[in-house]
Amino acid sequence: MLARTMIAAAALALAMPAVAQPAEVRPISGTRLDVVATGEVTRVPDVVLINAGISTRAATASEAIRANGAAMDRMRAALRTAGIAARDVQTSSINLDADWRHRPDGEQTFAGYRASHQLSVRFRDPANAGRILDTLVQAGANEINGPSFEIADSAAALDEARTRALAAARARAELYARSLDMRVRRILSVSEGMSTRPTMMGRQANVEVSGTNIVLGEESLGLSLTVSFELE
Repeated sequence: MLARTMIAAAALALAMPAVAQPAEVRPISGTRLDVVATGEVTRVPDVVLINAGISTRAATASEAIRANGAAMDRMRAALRTAGIAARDVQTSSINLDADWRHRPDGEQTFAGYRASHQLSVRFRDPANAGRILDTLVQAGANEINGPSFEIADSAAALDEARTRALAAARARAELYARSLDMRVRRILSVSEGMSTRPTMMGRQANVEVSGTNIVLGEESLGLSLTVSFELE
C-alpha cells in the first residue's frame, strides 16, 4: 500500500506544471552607465511601388463607371502580360465625382461625371519598372503617382543595424571607462527603440510618357539601442 502511495505521489508530481524560478538578480557593485547608440545600414531598394490609374468622363454616372471598368480591364491585362503577379496589384482608390467645367466668365457648368480607379502596383524587378510604366501608359493609364521604394529583406538589414548599434554602444562604454580609469565589467540591460523608416539618399525618379528612367539610389534603415553597463 505504501509503495502504491509513493508511486501515485511521484506520478502526480510529474503531471504538475513546473513553477518558474525567479531569475537571480545580481547587485551592482560598480558604477552604472547608460548609453544610447544607433546603428544604420544602407541598401539599394529592390522593390518599386507605383500608383497608376485611369480617369474617364461620361454624361451619366453609370456610363462613366462602365467605361472606366472596361479601361481598367485592359490595363490589368497589360500588367499580366508584362509579368506582374496578381498579388502585386491592389486597388488603392475608386472615385466618382461630378465633372464641372469653368467658363470664361467664372461660372461653372455641369458636364457629366468623372470616374477614376487607382491601382497600387509592386514591381519586384526594378530593372523593368520603367518598361512596365511605359506599358501602362500605352494601355491607357492617365494617372501615375510615385514611385516609392522598399527593401524586400528589411529584417536582415535591421539585424545588421542592431549589431552595429550594439558595437557602437560597447565602444562608447569603453571610452567612458578609460576616461574614468575604470573598465567595463558587464552589460546590465539592452532595450531597443523604434526603428527608423527608410530614408532616401540621393534618390531621383523621372517618369516620362516614353523611355521612363527610374533612378533607385540608396535607402537607409536604422534603429537605436539603450544599453546599460556596469563599470568598475
